[in-house]
Amino acid sequence: MSEFWLISAPGEKTCQQTWEKLKTATSYPNSLSTNYKFHIPELKVSAEPQTNFLSQFIVARYMANVLENGRDKLQENLLADGVDLITYITRFQWDMAKYPPHTQSPKSISEIISKQVTQLDKDLNSRASAYNNLKGNLENLEKKNTGSLLTRNLANLVQKEDFILDSEYLITLLVVVSKTAYADWERKYETLAEMVVPRSSFPLSEDNDFGLFSVTLFRKATDDFKLKARENKFTVRDFEYNEEEMRADKEEIKRISKDKNKQYGPLVRWLKVNFSEAFIAWIHVKALRIFVESVLRYGLPVNFQAMLVQPKKKTMKKLREVLRDLYKHLDATAAFNSVDVAMNVPGFQLSQDDYYPYVYYKIDCNLQYLNL
Repeated sequence: MSEFWLISAPGEKTCQQTWEKLKTATSYPNSLSTNYKFHIPELKVSAEPQTNFLSQFIVARYMANVLENGRDKLQENLLADGVDLITYITRFQWDMAKYPPHTQSPKSISEIISKQVTQLDKDLNSRASAYNNLKGNLENLEKKNTGSLLTRNLANLVQKEDFILDSEYLITLLVVVSKTAYADWERKYETLAEMVVPRSSFPLSEDNDFGLFSVTLFRKATDDFKLKARENKFTVRDFEYNEEEMRADKEEIKRISKDKNKQYGPLVRWLKVNFSEAFIAWIHVKALRIFVESVLRYGLPVNFQAMLVQPKKKTMKKLREVLRDLYKHLDATAAFNSVDVAMNVPGFQLSQDDYYPYVYYKIDCNLQYLNL
């Protein structure tokens, strides 16, 4: 499982005893979880940090959008400090250089992280806007070359030889006809207006529902032909064969596609680097919170053991019960309310189901579940 429970409990005679007690309780008689020590340096005591943190999820979601058909590769691109997310948190080491614990309070570190995240969000918005504009323009141009014959660009379906060009009197029109009306078209098209050139209709293309036909007539009969065609449920498409415009459209698609591909690599690399930074910062915030809340719960001097508990499949309810029995002496009221019963805890910004006799925070490393 990719879900972890970051918990803490007060030290017994030593913090090692607290750790051993958890391991024993969760391994016998059934193996309920895999446990890891979560190393937090002794921080300065201060108010609980209040950093709101969504950047790692936003970056992950946008990376999935950028990867498009490669979304199945998302998880392998979501790394923290060069390793997969589970490895990072199970081997977590506080970044002493970036967040010096002996000279900065948790509140100060939280403010540093908050500024870092705010700048990341601004940079992401700027880069995403530029890339999305290119992507949107390209999709709009490509969309014109796909879809039904009733709406799509016809330039790629016709050739110069299909038209009477540079004639003062004659014009070639393109007409979309339902497949069920082919016989009706062949029977009627010459009589839809005066001066339609006999036997001038030719099939040019076809999709699932319609066919595209050319027909040649005198220019002055165009309006009458269009009116009668509409009355008979034949759709005359507005189209003028212009090689320069068609060439320009193709060049525009090539140019935008080239620009998009040019931005793709650097953007993915930026997303990977900054997802890593955001995830690392997020875990440091979790460490800050569990430190501060542990001090608030268990008091001074600082004496608690932070532990990362990875539940086994189908053991989560049983694991909760074991942890409740193990730590119910810390807070009898919370122990009573910690299983399937909600309660409000003054002074703690926790959801109702998140308060237990031990300090608890959930960490989920599976970002594939996001609504991408």
